[in-house]
Amino acid sequence: MLIAFEGIDGSGKSTQAAMLVKWLEAAPGREVVFSKEPTGGPWGTKLRQSFVTKRLSPDEELQCFVNDRREHVAQLLGPALARGAIVVIDRYYYSTVAYQGARGLDPAGVLKLNESFAPRPRAVFLVDLEPQVALDRISARAGGRDLLENLDEQLKVREAFLELARTQGNFVLIDGRQSVDQMHAQIVGEMKRLL
Repeated sequence: MLIAFEGIDGSGKSTQAAMLVKWLEAAPGREVVFSKEPTGGPWGTKLRQSFVTKRLSPDEELQCFVNDRREHVAQLLGPALARGAIVVIDRYYYSTVAYQGARGLDPAGVLKLNESFAPRPRAVFLVDLEPQVALDRISARAGGRDLLENLDEQLKVREAFLELARTQGNFVLIDGRQSVDQMHAQIVGEMKRLL
């Protein structure tokens, strides 16, 4: 089973993904694999560097995401799913659809490209939060913001995520204004139905 966490930067999705992994691992005999995108591989590293120095063009960025994801699927996600593991991923191809869509690429085309090779998640937990609140959280962290973390882009990305939630059928909307524990309880409730 593949479970993805999505949301704008600062929404709390990474915290919730880690909490779900811990909850899943508490059951004996269950293999749980946690990963995130972009990965630490060469394409993912190139992307991460571009987020803090100079962003690639939308087409170059998309190609790097696709190359990174192809390697990720071949080397980790596909084998883990074939073994029967539960795979939890922090960001997946829906982020590529939302972020590249915000930069002017066709969201439907980006979705189709990714779904041609990447396994579809059983559930996508979308942690939704107003972009200004998320950016305030990011600013309070050590390290500050990267080039993706600006209000105009995050407003477009949030809208793209909400559109995916309306159209994809495998999304579960999580209100990011709730406490960490309230969000976790909602996610666990959904997981109990899936397991």
